[in-house]
Amino acid sequence: MATYLDESLAKLKEFEVCVPWMHRDTVGRVTVGVGLMLPDVSAAQGLPFTVESRAATAEEIAAGFRRVMGLPSNRLPEFYRAPASPELAQETIDTKLREALVEFEGEIRAWMKGYDALPDGVKMTLLDMAYNLGPTELFREHPKMIKAVETGAWAQAAAESVRHGPSAPRNTWTRAMFLSGAVIDSVRTEAEGWRKRMGRRIHRTFGR
Repeated sequence: MATYLDESLAKLKEFEVCVPWMHRDTVGRVTVGVGLMLPDVSAAQGLPFTVESRAATAEEIAAGFRRVMGLPSNRLPEFYRAPASPELAQETIDTKLREALVEFEGEIRAWMKGYDALPDGVKMTLLDMAYNLGPTELFREHPKMIKAVETGAWAQAAAESVRHGPSAPRNTWTRAMFLSGAVIDSVRTEAEGWRKRMGRRIHRTFGR
């Protein structure tokens, strides 16, 4: 059964787009995989790129990085691909993405009260926002949203979750996930009420 981390990984690949070769993002940073930023040549050389099914050399990776840096930014990923572009295997991309999610979740858990008790959909939303903004920026830019999440004020959390930059469908999904928290809370409350009612009936029947 897929966990919320598995679902978060799949959703990020949908929103961020998964590109195995180096390209430039909207602000000009060299990026690979699912939004993995490569600040310099050394960072690129630390990844297991391949060229034509063999391990890429350090020189090939450096040449690929510099070639991409010399191209205009904010183009479609295919624009940056060349016949000899170093590429990452899907397994490597997924591993790096999962490592980032686990790291970000640890930071969110340390800063947010009651994180582990949150609905899975809300956790997925927080992970998506942390991956997009960075955990520090998430808490700095959305303090009202964080407070609303901690108090279970799901409508307010949804209203405060809008990001400038991500697509409209991504913001719509974010709001929907926060609002789903209200539905889950309602179900939990109803289930707890049912258990209490059944407990009283059983006590009246057999507790005499």
